[in-house]
Amino acid sequence: MEQKIERRLAATAAPADPIAAALARLPAGVADAWFRKPLIPAAVLLPLVRHGDTLSILLTMRTDHLKDHPGQISLPGGRVEPGDVGAAGTALREVHEEIGIAPEQVRVLGYLEPLAVVTGFAVTPVVGWVAAGFELRLDAFEVAEVFEVPLAFLIDEQNLTRTVRTVRGIEARLYEYAFEERRIWGATAQMLKQFIDLIR
Repeated sequence: MEQKIERRLAATAAPADPIAAALARLPAGVADAWFRKPLIPAAVLLPLVRHGDTLSILLTMRTDHLKDHPGQISLPGGRVEPGDVGAAGTALREVHEEIGIAPEQVRVLGYLEPLAVVTGFAVTPVVGWVAAGFELRLDAFEVAEVFEVPLAFLIDEQNLTRTVRTVRGIEARLYEYAFEERRIWGATAQMLKQFIDLIR
């Protein structure tokens, strides 16, 4: 599985214009209905971790007082800031700030397709291996907890729920995973589904 993951991601590249790439993936008319302002570029890290023979993805639970996506399960990341070198630079900086994993502890493997999020962001997912022996240091303002979801759980189609929801007058196809009483939905579930489709 590890070789397949690396091989599939080796063929990917960060988009030159993540906003245009994210908008291009939307059906006709959706962007006009969802977005009144230009999208804000952002990036997240999809952190792969290995424990013996088990592969997992590290996820965070956001604190309840945050303006964007309070209380939701997410991949560590945030908006692009001056000085970031590409999407990987943003993702690695954010994962260090949010959960304490240093950039040198992550080996970037590749990228998923950017996602236009209804809250106004164009998010580029960056996939990387996290070195063994990492230690977490949570930013208590942003992160309530960190947990891991086994890759085998996400690959099993029985754990995926497909739903349709009307968002600002547009029907959107959404995905959701229920893992140990946690609800993984929204943009995070879409990015996880995209990753699973890539490596399946």
